[in-house]
Amino acid sequence: MGRMGLAIDGERLAWLALALVEPLAPRSAFALVERFGSPGAVLNAGESSLRAAGLSATIIAALGAVRPEREISVLARVDATLVTWPDGEYPVRLRHIADPPLALAVRGALAADEPAIAVVGARRASEYGRRIADELARGLAQAGVTVVSGLATGIDAAAHRGALAAGGRTVAVLGTGIDRVYPSWHADLAAEIVPQGALVTEFPCGTPPRAFHFPRRNRLISGLSLGTVVVEAAEESGSLITAHCALEQNRAVFAVPGPAGVAAHRGPHRLIRAGATLVTCVEEILEEVAPALIERPARARATAAEAALTPAERRVLEVIGADGRHVDDVIRRAAVPAGPVLETLLALELRGLVRQLPGKRFCRRAA
Repeated sequence: MGRMGLAIDGERLAWLALALVEPLAPRSAFALVERFGSPGAVLNAGESSLRAAGLSATIIAALGAVRPEREISVLARVDATLVTWPDGEYPVRLRHIADPPLALAVRGALAADEPAIAVVGARRASEYGRRIADELARGLAQAGVTVVSGLATGIDAAAHRGALAAGGRTVAVLGTGIDRVYPSWHADLAAEIVPQGALVTEFPCGTPPRAFHFPRRNRLISGLSLGTVVVEAAEESGSLITAHCALEQNRAVFAVPGPAGVAAHRGPHRLIRAGATLVTCVEEILEEVAPALIERPARARATAAEAALTPAERRVLEVIGADGRHVDDVIRRAAVPAGPVLETLLALELRGLVRQLPGKRFCRRAA
């Protein structure tokens, strides 16, 4: 006997229907599709065939009760789109994890293939941790890398905001339905993310924030990314689960060190001891996963620094030239006393606009 009460309307709707069967794990769903030939064939299979495939009575009943049309209606109401396994928009890197989702709900724009790095960490983050997450996310965004995180309080929020502030893309992977924001006070942050990235989830609309959803969510954070950066985390934390998912997915794992003896840094230190790459700046991340992009953050910082120059600093920078000029020549050409010129040269060097050569010569850094 075929499935009762639901006429399958296309392959995408059938994939969604399988995804909505809560007790059916993605791996099991893919195995069924392989056995029966298509998701529609699974949904239309008789009970005896489903039992022969090893399905429990609970899953068979859930298959008979699923109503994907309702989900489509809610997705449309909240301006979300559906991305299913066969779609061209389905993220390439997710296809290669052990248990990829059958379908994703998306608000915003989810690119199928883009350089992305996850930045995750403690909810109760220190000012130091939030600052580092913000700086790393800004640098990644300036390099054209999408920042992926989980919209949680603390490090996640700092990473999303850093990417947004730099004008880059950021993706928030939710542990709830696409129509819910958790924590609720991040509703404004979620609204800012949509035009510059995406909110993504595999959970059906209306799904509340349940504790066991977040470890499952974490495999998607790492799965969307070339690597995962952990900034502050207790020894037993969700961030370490994300790092372990990254290792299982053969992705890079990075950890930011902190003061010894501080609980929030024990997680990253444990990862470093286990072989994670210690990082303190965005260039160290890019060096491993995207070396072709490594010059972009430095150029962006130099552009921003040059835009903020005082008239005196701009004058000194103009007379230095690209080939290098002796400090005495700089003083003479700038027509400024030696003391202020030396102070200005030091300030320009600290901002990355000038570098000192042997013999008291200075030259502009290449943009």
